[in-house]
Amino acid sequence: MSIGSQAICAAEVCSGREVRAGGEEPAVPASRLTWPNARLRKHADYQRVYQAGRKQMSASMSFFFRLRGEHELTPRYEGPRVGLTAGRVLGKAVERNRIKRRMREAARGNLHLLPPFADVVLHPRRLVLEIEFAKLEREVAKVFSTVRTQVAKSAQSGAGARP
Repeated sequence: MSIGSQAICAAEVCSGREVRAGGEEPAVPASRLTWPNARLRKHADYQRVYQAGRKQMSASMSFFFRLRGEHELTPRYEGPRVGLTAGRVLGKAVERNRIKRRMREAARGNLHLLPPFADVVLHPRRLVLEIEFAKLEREVAKVFSTVRTQVAKSAQSGAGARP
């Protein structure tokens, strides 16, 4: 490797941009699809998701989702965000924390399936403690794919266009 090619490689690494085959950049760079950036943090964000979306069910969780408007984007992150809830009905603190850890890891691995600008809130059931982790990951992937297809359908019909 010559000195010139090392400089080019270093520039690509330092820029932090991911370029797909064909030269197009993804909507949200993979480097920014990290869990700390992709979390719903504020109570108001959770409330907006609850008010805008309707409750949907899967085998081991229920979920809500909505698309953020252009005016709601933070300057440092424009990708999907995920929130988790684990109320006392799920068990004692040790069990709730284990549920949240498992859900966080499953969501982290499937974050790329969500459309940009989506906010999703996941409500796991107690069943999440007992099922195999691979099955949990598949279910979270299915939920995120469902969100993606519903967003695509609403965009085609024109009813779900972002403000």
